[in-house]
Amino acid sequence: MEPETGPEGPALGGAANEPTLQPPEAGSDLRAELEAARKKAAENHDLYLRARAELENVRRRAQEDIAKTQKYAIESFAESLVPVADSLERALESNGADPEKLREGVQMTLKQLLAAFERAQLTEINPAGEKFDPHRHQAISTVPGSPPNQVVAVLRKGWMIADRVLRPALVTVTQGLERASADTSLR
Repeated sequence: MEPETGPEGPALGGAANEPTLQPPEAGSDLRAELEAARKKAAENHDLYLRARAELENVRRRAQEDIAKTQKYAIESFAESLVPVADSLERALESNGADPEKLREGVQMTLKQLLAAFERAQLTEINPAGEKFDPHRHQAISTVPGSPPNQVVAVLRKGWMIADRVLRPALVTVTQGLERASADTSLR
C-alpha cells in the first residue's frame, strides 16, 4: 500500500528535505531561558548601580576626611604652643622683675617650646663640624682649610619636620687648601 498524498505532499514519512517541526514545549523553554537571562541582566545592572553608588560614597567620604585632616592638622601642634605663648605673656608683664628670674623664666619657656617641637617631630639642624650636605645646609661663605667641604661655622640653625628640610642651616664651609691657593693666585 502506498501512503496517501494530498495537496501538500505525502501525509506521513514525507520527503527527506522537508523541515521538521519542533515540539511545542521547546519554544516555551526558550522563552523561560530568555526571561531568566533578562532577570539575571537586571540583577547584575542593579548590583552595578549599587557598587557605583558605594564607590562614589567612599570617594566623597575620603575627600571629606582629607579636607578635615588639612584643616585640623596643626591642631595638636597649636595646643602645644599655647602654654608657650602664656609663658611669654607672663614674662612681658613682669616689669622690673629680677633679671635672673626673668632669664630663668625664658629658659623654662624655651624648654616648653622645644618640647612642643619634639612632639611635632620638628628637629634642629646644627651641623658644626660635619661634612657639608647641600640637601640640609646652605653655604654662605667659604674659608681656606682642610679637609674640604667641612662645616666650620653655623650662622643660623636649620630645621626639619620628620625627614623633610623645613629650613636649611646657613653655614661657612672649608674650601680646601689646594683650591684656596689656586683662587688667590688668580687675583
